[in-house]
Amino acid sequence: MWSSEHLDLDAYLTHLGYEGDRTPTLETLRALQRAHVLTVRWDTLDSFLYREVRLDVPSVQDKLVRRGRGGYCYEHVALFAAALEKLEFRFTAVSGRVQLGADSAHPRPATHAMLIVDLDGARWLSDVGFGHSPLEPIELVDGGRSEAGPWPYLLRWQDITHGSPGWAVQQRGGETDDPEGWVVRQVFTETPQYPVDYAVGNHFVATHDRSPFVTRPYIQRQRIDRYDTLDALVWTTERPGRDRVTRTVGPHEVPELLDDVFGIRTDPAEARLLVTRLRELDSARHRPGPTPR
Repeated sequence: MWSSEHLDLDAYLTHLGYEGDRTPTLETLRALQRAHVLTVRWDTLDSFLYREVRLDVPSVQDKLVRRGRGGYCYEHVALFAAALEKLEFRFTAVSGRVQLGADSAHPRPATHAMLIVDLDGARWLSDVGFGHSPLEPIELVDGGRSEAGPWPYLLRWQDITHGSPGWAVQQRGGETDDPEGWVVRQVFTETPQYPVDYAVGNHFVATHDRSPFVTRPYIQRQRIDRYDTLDALVWTTERPGRDRVTRTVGPHEVPELLDDVFGIRTDPAEARLLVTRLRELDSARHRPGPTPR
């Protein structure tokens, strides 16, 4: 189903630096998720520059593994699902609604891809494509937690939209009324999704005028003790226990920044196009609006 016959598993695992066991166990899943999250890059450049993102395994592997580019959740999950399938894991794909800053009464579309992996009578949420992702799978039980790394995550079963129950992934930080500092990051149900469902969601994210990935580039890189984002021209660095550092960069600085900080390589033609589009975006944002009458 996930086209694993087209995956060069050895090349993918070499890219991750993974030399461990290949049997479908929880230990293997944990090690693969950690390696994927810390190694495979995350960016929305294709939707911003071209309004096209391909999800077939050969294209995703060429982009994320061979060319050293990044992708967003649908691409990450297409690659990770093909690897898990080839390693004979049993799993179900699902879709989530990102809720950071959103009003749950007016839900966003279900355009975040994740996997639920079945292992020894337990089920584990494997979320490798958020950008700021858990470094390990989270057991699919109310109160399931991930404490790997400095950013903890919590899984709760609760009302998620208009009184309907489902799962909520929570993380610490941001604006929240919760006394322990938890904020809902995304919500989801266990309704199975298939490659064709992801193709529909991906088309919206990559091409629709209202998709945030079309209107500006967004780049992320997570490391053990550092998290960087580039939102259009705003570069932010977060470290545990330190104040967030934010600065604005010029369009001409972005290709080098992508390489040096985010580990994302752009070829010369793509770098020139990116600088041109960023200059257009920056000019449009500073252009004065109509004079009130």
